[in-house]
Amino acid sequence: MKPPNVLATRHPACRVAWLLIACCLFVFPSLSYADAGSLDLTLSLAGISSVVIFVLAYALVMSEEILHMRKSKPVLVAAGLIWGIVAWVYVQAGLPQESEIAFRETLLEYAELLLFLLVAMTYINAMEERRVFDALRSWLVRKGFSYRTLFWITGVMAFGISAIANNMTTAMLMCAVVLKVAEGDKKFIGLCCVNVVVASNAGGAFSPFGDITTLMVWQAGQIPFTGFFALLIPAIINFMVPSVIMNFFIVNRQPASLKENVWLKRGARRIIALFLITVAISVLCHSVLYLPPAMGMMFGLGLLQFFGYYLRRSLPRSLERKRERYSRRGDWKKLEQLGSVVPFDIFSRIARSEWDTLLFFYGVVMCVGGLGFMGYLSLLSETLYGSWNPVWANVVLGLISAVVDNIPVMFAVLSMAPDMSEGNWLLITLTAGVGGSLLSMGSAAGVALMGQARGIYTFAVHLRWVPAILLGYAASIGAHLWINASLF
Repeated sequence: MKPPNVLATRHPACRVAWLLIACCLFVFPSLSYADAGSLDLTLSLAGISSVVIFVLAYALVMSEEILHMRKSKPVLVAAGLIWGIVAWVYVQAGLPQESEIAFRETLLEYAELLLFLLVAMTYINAMEERRVFDALRSWLVRKGFSYRTLFWITGVMAFGISAIANNMTTAMLMCAVVLKVAEGDKKFIGLCCVNVVVASNAGGAFSPFGDITTLMVWQAGQIPFTGFFALLIPAIINFMVPSVIMNFFIVNRQPASLKENVWLKRGARRIIALFLITVAISVLCHSVLYLPPAMGMMFGLGLLQFFGYYLRRSLPRSLERKRERYSRRGDWKKLEQLGSVVPFDIFSRIARSEWDTLLFFYGVVMCVGGLGFMGYLSLLSETLYGSWNPVWANVVLGLISAVVDNIPVMFAVLSMAPDMSEGNWLLITLTAGVGGSLLSMGSAAGVALMGQARGIYTFAVHLRWVPAILLGYAASIGAHLWINASLF
């Protein structure tokens, strides 16, 4: 990575430019984001124009509730314009291959993300079609849990699961449960989604496998495997503080009771098992084989396709056996339900994926990749660690990760390799992991839930709880500085 011009960091116009980018960049992973090109465009007309384009696209995304315009539209156009500007500048400089390679690398990162997301969404849609979430809702309602109890159950489950599984997949799973349990109660669903996003991001901060940033720091050798567990208590505090505050704003009533017995469709439990196996394979692919997690997810999609083939081929025999069994028992209700059984179709589940979210990710990944290639992210990290105390730099980078995804931020820090204590490396791991909870677009979990709970969990809904989330952010940092003081 080419170091930015040190003199440029003192130029007022440059400060304005990277301040804009720090405030307006956001969301998802590409390790190539922080890899600046050979041309420093941070002070050029091309660079500033690209920042303005991205700011305008970001403003349109935030206005989704008002304009009723899908969030993918503005970022798709912005991505095309930004990379068009980058390519034009490099062609004029006689370096067309450099911009082409950078674009392809960023596109490759998006392709990995796309495949990962597509498989996760397909499994969730398959479980929904097999009535897994309807059955879970029925079980939760029969247990007599109130809304307040359900709020805590989904939050604690999100925190625990995200320590071993991807936070985005965990959040989507919990969101599907919330949507079924509190069907129609938009206020409660929005509140639960905020809680799930915070819990998922916090749960991934203390485990080497919980988040991509923790995995990056571990693989870079900055923190040993067991060293991350020192962040357990700060992570719990980060989750608990805003949750306790939000708890007082829940109308504590019972969900609407179900008037029917919900039965799982054939193969539902085996699909759940396949999903867990797929997540495990994805983690092992990345941690043991050093292959992209998307490979494990696509392998799991193949397993689901084979299982879908088995369900279709064996359906007639299964129906015949059940008809005989229910006829002998005189279970006419079950016999009636058999008449509505349809074969499992894997491609109909893929088609039901949230394509607006997937295209939105493309636009964001490419926009941030282009701006990072212009040199803004490397300039930001160089400025912070070159003149600030590492503790304050790490705290500020965590806040910036609410608008710039934590992965390019962490990659920039690892590329610089500042001379920091283990306590400070743990601090940047914590702040980069949980800072994305401050905005709905600050983490993959938040963006995925905006698509899954469209019109219910929005940027504005999440924004209302920023003070509570910020209080949890500050409390978790204070806890880390106090509990792990010996590591600094």
